[in-house]
Parts: sequence; structure tokens; C-alpha cells
Amino acid sequence: MDGSGSRVLVVDDDPALSEVVGRYFVREGFTVEFAEDGATGLQHALQTLPDLVVLDLMLPVLDGLEVCRRLREAVPIPVVMLTARGEEDDRIAGLELGADDYVTKPFSPRELTARVKAVLRRAAGPMAANTVTTVSGGDIDVDVVAHEVRRQGRTVALTAKEFDLLLHLMSHPRRAFRREELLEAVWGWTFGDSATVTVHVRRLREKIEDDPSDPQHLQTVRGLGYRFEP
Repeated sequence: MDGSGSRVLVVDDDPALSEVVGRYFVREGFTVEFAEDGATGLQHALQTLPDLVVLDLMLPVLDGLEVCRRLREAVPIPVVMLTARGEEDDRIAGLELGADDYVTKPFSPRELTARVKAVLRRAAGPMAANTVTTVSGGDIDVDVVAHEVRRQGRTVALTAKEFDLLLHLMSHPRRAFRREELLEAVWGWTFGDSATVTVHVRRLREKIEDDPSDPQHLQTVRGLGYRFEP
């Protein structure tokens, strides 16, 4: 998949970095727009609804975490965060707020482009080639075509990545997955930080479990990972 037809908003206060990333994105077929502070970036994203936002965490006026939080409350636009080395707490906080991926500075434009393409592929629908249109388990129903999750008849608001993770687990009921397997199946990563999976499972539990501290559906398999119990 190239970037044809996809609009990316880059929110970063480093003009040199934005210029390099922008040139690479354009070469890959993306339409690129820019903002140099968090408030401007948030306003631009809400007004123009790009296909994806590349968001630096350290921004003037409004920091990246706050931009991510407000953006996630308003629209389901995928977000790829840019973080500096040593900002693990901020990365985890960003994932908890709904960011789809992160890239650690310094990074190569090629790496960032690959991550952006992977997120866009997932947001477009991971089950596009699958004939299954609905998946159900317990009191949870997933409509793949409508990209909608309902629990006890009520719609549950999920991010694109939360939807993908839940759908994958529900499509294989009672099967235990290692975190590394889920990283590859849902994020398309053959390497990466397994804490990404842990954070998304925790957020899913908060949305679909009666008691997130005692989950009935998204269960932990000690020493391995997770499984879905109908």
C-alpha cells in the first residue's frame, strides 16, 4: 500500500524535522499538512479530518498528550506519536489515551512511513479479505462491516486498534495468544514493545467488562498472554 489518497497531518515544532518527514511522505504518495503547536494542530485536525495525525509529544501551547486526549474524545482519527528516548511513561500514557503507535526519536523517515502505512492499513479494516461479517461472544457482538461493537445491545466506543484487537481475540475464542503474536497479528509488527498490547487490553477491559479488575472475557493467561472467553 502506498500513500495515495491519504492525508497526513504532521504536528511538530521542529521545522527541519517536519520538512524532511514531509518530503518523504510526499514521495510516498501522501498529501501532507503541517502544524507547529498543539493548539493549532488540534484545531486543524478537527476542521479538516485528516486520515492520520503524526503527533510530537513535546509541543508548545498544548502538549501532545492533551492533543491526543481531546482528539480521541472527538473523532476516531489514527494517531502516531513521536517520542524522545527515555519517555517511556509518556509513551504508555499516549497509548492509554488512544494513540495507535509510536516512533522513538531519532528515527528514519522510512521507519516512520512504514509505521504510518501499517496504521492506515489497520484503520481501513483488517478483515477486508475475510468473509466473516459478524462475530459474537457472550454479551458482545462485533459488526465487521459497520465497524461497530455492541455489548448487551449498547454501542461501545472503541479506537481502531482496540476494535482490531478485540475482533482478533473474539475470532479465536478460548485460544491463548502470546503478546508477541498479538503484536504481529494486530499491529503488523514482528518486533516491538509488548507493553503496547498490555495497555490496549487494559483499556478494552474498562470498556467491555463489568469489573475490569476481574475480567470475564479478556482473561490473562499467566506467563503467556491473553485469551477471549465467550
